[in-house]
Amino acid sequence: MTEHVDTSEGKPLNHHVKQSIERYFRELNGAQPASVYDMVLREVERPLLEVVMQQTNGNQSRAAEVLGINRNTLRKKLKFYQLIR
Repeated sequence: MTEHVDTSEGKPLNHHVKQSIERYFRELNGAQPASVYDMVLREVERPLLEVVMQQTNGNQSRAAEVLGINRNTLRKKLKFYQLIR
C-alpha cells in the first residue's frame, strides 16, 4: 500500500518530486541525460538519510526502523554518502 504524504503546501511529496524531474528535463534543452534513475536516487537518498538521522538524534537503529531498512544497510548507505566514518 502506498502512503499519501502531504507537504506543507497540501500536495503529496511525489507531486514535488515529479515537478523537479520535469524541470530537470526542461533545463536539459533537448540534451540526452544518462543514468537518470541512479542520479535521482542519489539526489533523494542523501537528504533523506540526513533528515531521518537528525530526527532520530543519530540513533541508527531507530533511523533504520523509520526507513524500513536493515541497520547494516543503513550503515552502508551512511558510509557511502560520508555521513559517518
